[in-house]
Amino acid sequence: MNLRFHDSGEEDDVRWLGSSLVLKRCVACNGDLLRLEEAEVSRLLPSVGGWRRSESGRELIREVRFSAFTEAMSFIGAVGWIAHTEDHHPDIECYHTRVVLRMRTHAVDGLTENDFICAAKIEQLLFVGDRAG
Repeated sequence: MNLRFHDSGEEDDVRWLGSSLVLKRCVACNGDLLRLEEAEVSRLLPSVGGWRRSESGRELIREVRFSAFTEAMSFIGAVGWIAHTEDHHPDIECYHTRVVLRMRTHAVDGLTENDFICAAKIEQLLFVGDRAG
């Protein structure tokens, strides 16, 4: 799997971007940041592909399987880069070739737009990796 970000601007890629969450930047988690209302979470969820909500509804979860441990670790490194640049960090679990990501905003004990922004960027990484072969 070739892990890199995609920025060709091709029509199918623009369609995939959907809500353009990948073009946004996370905002600082301060006292002004509010947890998203249920209607907004439901509206944004289809924009982040393979992510689902946890049973509590307070986090997004994405499970990814790879063919080799080294691919899983490369993916985790790329996720780390996204998390660092956005200053918004997922919980990451690695089980050999399976990686589980959990996104939530700890400051509000729930979901904010930041979680969807990072989820969309991670999903784009997977989308591009699949297309790259």
